[in-house]
Amino acid sequence: MAYSPQIQRLMRRLDGIPDAIKQDMQPAVVKSAGEVADLQRRLAESSRDTGALIESIEVTGPGDSTPPYSQPGGSHTAHEVQALVTVGNAEVRYPHLVEYGTKDAPAQPFFWPAVRSLQKRINNRLNRAARKAIRDFWSNQ
Repeated sequence: MAYSPQIQRLMRRLDGIPDAIKQDMQPAVVKSAGEVADLQRRLAESSRDTGALIESIEVTGPGDSTPPYSQPGGSHTAHEVQALVTVGNAEVRYPHLVEYGTKDAPAQPFFWPAVRSLQKRINNRLNRAARKAIRDFWSNQ
C-alpha cells in the first residue's frame, strides 16, 4: 500500500523507538482509544434506531486488524504503538451517513466530536506516558 510522505516519515520514526518504550506506552494508548469509543457510544445514542451502529464502535489494539468495511478507511492493521477506534462492519455500512447526514436525513455527528473533545486530554496522557517510559528505559540502561 502506498502511504503519503508524512505517514512514511511517521512510520520510520515509530520503528526507531526501542521496544521497551513501545511496550510501556501501549496501556495508555489503549486506554485513550477506549475513552474515545465510550464517548462516541454516548453521543451516538441520539441516532439509536436498532443499536447496531453503537454496537459496531470498536477499539482495535496494537497489532490487531480493524473489521472489514469499518469507518474511517476500511480494514487496517494497527501499529504496535497505535490503537484504532472504528465504527461499522460488514453488517453496519452506514456510519458516514449518520455522521454527515444525507439529503433526507440531518447529520447526527458522534465520531469526530468525540475525537476533538478528548484530543487535548489524550495528548497529555500520551505525553506523560512517553516521558515516563523514556525515563524508565534510560534509568535501566
